[in-house]
Amino acid sequence: MLRFSGFELDSERAELRRPDGGTIKLRPKALEMLRLFATNAGRVLSKQQLMEAVWPNVHVGEDSLFQCIRDVRAALGDEKRQMVRVISGRGYLFEAEVTGADETGMATPETAAASEPTPTAPDANAATKANGETTNRFLDLSRRRGAAFASIAGLAILCTAIAVWLLRPGLIFARGPATIAVTQIADASNDPLVAQMAANVGGRLTDGLAKIENIRVLAPDAAASKADFVVRGELQRSEHAWTIRARMTATDTGEVKWTASHSVGITEDIDVQLQQSRLAAGIGHALALRLNELLNADPRSAAKSRVVIEQATAHINQTSPERFKAAQAMLEHALTEDPDSTDVQIALAALLMRGVQMVWVSGAEREAAETKVEAMLQHTLRAKPNHIPANEAYCRFLNATNQFRSNLVACARALSFDPWNGIALYHIGLAQIQTGRFEDALATFKQADRFDTPQVSRWTWMIGAGWANLLMGRAEDAVPWLQKSIAITSASGRTHMLLAAAYQQLGKAEEAKAAMQKGMELRPGSTYRNVPPPRKNSSPVYIEAAERIMQLMAAAGLPEG
Repeated sequence: MLRFSGFELDSERAELRRPDGGTIKLRPKALEMLRLFATNAGRVLSKQQLMEAVWPNVHVGEDSLFQCIRDVRAALGDEKRQMVRVISGRGYLFEAEVTGADETGMATPETAAASEPTPTAPDANAATKANGETTNRFLDLSRRRGAAFASIAGLAILCTAIAVWLLRPGLIFARGPATIAVTQIADASNDPLVAQMAANVGGRLTDGLAKIENIRVLAPDAAASKADFVVRGELQRSEHAWTIRARMTATDTGEVKWTASHSVGITEDIDVQLQQSRLAAGIGHALALRLNELLNADPRSAAKSRVVIEQATAHINQTSPERFKAAQAMLEHALTEDPDSTDVQIALAALLMRGVQMVWVSGAEREAAETKVEAMLQHTLRAKPNHIPANEAYCRFLNATNQFRSNLVACARALSFDPWNGIALYHIGLAQIQTGRFEDALATFKQADRFDTPQVSRWTWMIGAGWANLLMGRAEDAVPWLQKSIAITSASGRTHMLLAAAYQQLGKAEEAKAAMQKGMELRPGSTYRNVPPPRKNSSPVYIEAAERIMQLMAAAGLPEG
């Protein structure tokens, strides 16, 4: 039983009781979060710690966390957020005196004193024996101290030798993680509304940066003397949009290392919370990529290789088998000239997987391509384990080859260096779909939509949200997501086919046939047999739901084949 501020949290009965004895209803996850707060009162818990404890082994968006915290505050009447406090850049603090212990046995002030051993009176008859034992213990202690001093001396010599080796001229060695400070986002208008918006966006940006594995966020007042980089920003509001401009400077030289701006429209369908999320994500995503680039800079990277990568990318963006072959030849030639270039290897790996997915590489060639891609990506990850492009490419590869459980780990790794990475979130959602976790997938796609970064991939998480809804039989919810995806990228035949299935389920036969006809125009030769993605390693739950969608597509006009 845990007691605080007049409340009682009975973990055994899963109940929260008010000071008057009445029971407060809380959802299981909110109750678990309150228990976690209460057993860690006075200790700051990060968002990551909370999510891992309340949703173990499940990827959920931050909105699930925020909703639980709102439920907890509402239950405690904590409208002013004095009990569950936000500690900017660090997490949440439960500021209440807690007594009692829950069923986990975690000690609290009330139980700690009770657990202390009670002193007893000494036994006079044992005095002589105690004196003899004291002498033996003294001799034994002396011997152990001598051995300890010898070990310490040996260790000191070893450490000195290692330090001399590390510090020898010409050797670059890794120190601690890079440090960064985010100063308060400025507001030139002196408008209280803009000032509040700037503070909230700054808080979200700092929270996101604090999740990045290989950097450390410092308090703003420590920036001038301790941080490697300082980020400053300004927020402006026009009639139709919010615009944030930011820059990052190196503290030791004052050199500007990065600048960016990002705008979010002020429209009726985007509420203030979403505006804040997208402003922070738009700047945060670009900043995370730049930081990662600086921390993984390869002085060997030839300018010639970068030019070839840009040319190859320009080729493949004009989707056709001929362009694919031309880009492949360019990258393979560049790799022959510079076999250790991780950038070229990543570009070639991404290109080959695109060829596999577009069925430009098939049969025995496909198997050889997948083997080659995996070898290249594993090589780049050994060379640059913290490199975002390498982790993101491996995340995509594992999804494309139906290695879903490994994919979830790899994509989470990519997110640990860029928490706003919509591409990684999209691939996590796809893996959750294939493993039959449709609700989790929908939450992940919605999280990607809240970040909306990179915007070029926006249509993908929208089709993902439509697909997840359709798999759960929610055709009415699926339609708007699919329509928004088509409005952004109208050339995807798969999106039109999913829309046809949704219309068919809703009984809109004419709309279903029209959508299927458009899908067939974009993907000629599509049939009932070749439209579904490979089902290797897929959950039976997914296979059953996917089959229902295929039957709807067939009813809308998809040929049997």
